[in-house]
Amino acid sequence: MIRDITIGQYYPAKSVLHRLDPRTKFLGTLGFLISVFLFHTFLGYAVATAFLVAMIAISKVPVKFMFKGLKAIVMILLITVVFNIILTPGEVLWRFGIIKVTREGLVLAGRMAIRLVYLVIGSSIMTLTTTPNQLTDGLERLLRPLNKIRVPVHEIAMMMSIALRFIPILLEETDKIMKAQMARGADFESGNLRGTARTLDQSTGSVPLTKGVISKDGVATLDDSASLLLLEDGRITPRQKGGSDLYFFAYGHDYRGCIRDLFRLTGPVPLVPRWCLGNWWSRYKAYSQEEYTTLMQRFIDEKIPITVATIDMDWHWTDVKRRFGKGPARRSSC
Repeated sequence: MIRDITIGQYYPAKSVLHRLDPRTKFLGTLGFLISVFLFHTFLGYAVATAFLVAMIAISKVPVKFMFKGLKAIVMILLITVVFNIILTPGEVLWRFGIIKVTREGLVLAGRMAIRLVYLVIGSSIMTLTTTPNQLTDGLERLLRPLNKIRVPVHEIAMMMSIALRFIPILLEETDKIMKAQMARGADFESGNLRGTARTLDQSTGSVPLTKGVISKDGVATLDDSASLLLLEDGRITPRQKGGSDLYFFAYGHDYRGCIRDLFRLTGPVPLVPRWCLGNWWSRYKAYSQEEYTTLMQRFIDEKIPITVATIDMDWHWTDVKRRFGKGPARRSSC
C-alpha cells in the first residue's frame, strides 16, 4: 500500500506537460476538477474522460504508474459507493430487510465514484509532471495579488513545499523500515509477530526469525516436527521420518495468555543472575597497562556496569624455537 501512494511524487520525463508553466497546470487542474463536479450528463463525463486520456498520453507517464495511486483510495471509494447506494431515497430496485437499493442511489454512486477517480488521476497528472519547487513557485505567483490584503502568500507556498517534499520522504523511509523488518522475518501479510533466533554467531546484518506463537490474526501454529522426542523415562530419541508434531495457538489478541501457556507447555525459561548482566569486554588486540587502566576508568566515568574484562590472546608473545630451515627464531602469538 505504501508504494501505491503517488501524491507528491514526481516522474521525470520529456513531455509538453513537464515543460508547461506550473501556473497553467494549476489553473487547468482546478478547472478540470470543478467541471467534473458540475457535469451531470453522459456527454459531460465522456468529454472529461477524453480530456483525461489525452493528458495522460501527452504526459508520457506510464498508465500503470498513473493508476497505481487509485489503490490507496479503494476503501474510501467502496464506502462512498455503498453508502450512496443504500442511503439514497428513490425508486426501490431491491430490498433486504431495512437495506434497500434505489435507482437514484445507483446513479449517484456511479457519479461519486467517477468524480473520486478523476479527482485523484487529475491531481496526480499535475504532481507527477511538476517538481515540488515548481509547484511552490507557481502557487506563490498565482496568489501574489493577495499580498495587497496582507495574506502571507510566501508562508503558504512554503508550507505547501514542505508538505510536498515530506510526503515522498515519509513514504520512502516507511518503505525502508518495512523492508528492514521483512529482512528480519517480519510478516506483513499474515500478521505473525515472529519468534526468536537460535543464535547470533557469525551473523552480520539482519537475522531471519522463525514464526512465533502470537499473531495479529489471532491464531498461530508451532511446528515442532524437527525436534527430538522426550520419552516418559527421560530418554531422548530421534523422531520417525514423515511424522508431524504441530501445536495450534488460538488466543486472539490475548498475547500474554498465549505466552503464559507456552511456558506451561515448554517449561519456564531460567533467568541469568543479576550480577552477570553487566558488560562483557574483550579485545583480541594487545593492550598496554596504561591503555587498560584508562579503559577501566572510562567504564567508571560513563557509569557503565562491567561484569567481565577479558585480556585476550595478543597480550603476550612467546618465543618459538626454530625447527625448520635457517634464519632467526620466529615469534608467534600464543
